[in-house]
Amino acid sequence: MFPETKNGYTYEDCKATADWLLAQTDVRPKVGIVCGSGLGGLAEMLKDQVAFNYKDIPNFPQSTVHGHAGRLVFGTLKGRPCVCMQGRFHLYEGYSIQKITLPIRIFKLLGVETVMLTNAAGGLNQDFKVGDIMIIKDHLNMPGFAGNNPLSGPNDERFGVRFPCMSDAYDRELQQMAMDVGQELGYGDFLKEGVYCVLGGPSFETVAESRMLYKLGADAVGMSTAPEVIVARHCGMRVFALSLITNQAVMDYDSAEKANHEEVLQTGKERAEQLERLVSTMVTKIEHNNN
Repeated sequence: MFPETKNGYTYEDCKATADWLLAQTDVRPKVGIVCGSGLGGLAEMLKDQVAFNYKDIPNFPQSTVHGHAGRLVFGTLKGRPCVCMQGRFHLYEGYSIQKITLPIRIFKLLGVETVMLTNAAGGLNQDFKVGDIMIIKDHLNMPGFAGNNPLSGPNDERFGVRFPCMSDAYDRELQQMAMDVGQELGYGDFLKEGVYCVLGGPSFETVAESRMLYKLGADAVGMSTAPEVIVARHCGMRVFALSLITNQAVMDYDSAEKANHEEVLQTGKERAEQLERLVSTMVTKIEHNNN
């Protein structure tokens, strides 16, 4: 049996969940936002909120990680209809990769056209500092190299094609807009761009792994985002993604530094407001572009 058939991943399952949600709210979101570790504050900015706990949504997985609230929030951000995932799902929680990316399919069936993702990541690029915001221009999908791809199994053409292109996965116009908005907001000093690498987790990287990933071209490393991006592009949605550099990956055997989740959440707290302002300003401009 393919994973989807036992993981509630058919088109009909996704549609049933989307229809259930649409029946409970008048908001018809055009932008879908996924909040990373400690970055759920974006959802709090939404006006006229209608919120659902993941456990109450048919077919939805549940978030098990501290720093991920586990709510789907509908509302408007500066007049723009949005839906926001406060907390996401990860391979290390024991979910299949199809289940992790299920919410992105549901975004599509809700009418979402642009997906904006945030995550907390470790910095591999030595020019990055803790607290930097990295605009993701590309990714290395390590689980995908081992055959763990969210598009594995039967393809449903109602979502997208069998072999989707990924060379343009991250929307270049939105990347440029983020850079421009960042400059306007005075974020030039800590706004970077680079390549994100996803690993399965939950253990942090060894020194040898961090060195290898950097040599392969990764600027930051984390445990999410790339699978969601693949599914969003398969569904034909535009994608923009940001990493908040919450810790420096340990690249030296003599270093006394140790990666830990508390550090990740603390950095999120300190930089969250600026990240929220960057994303919310972009949301208003995306509306402008679409009109």
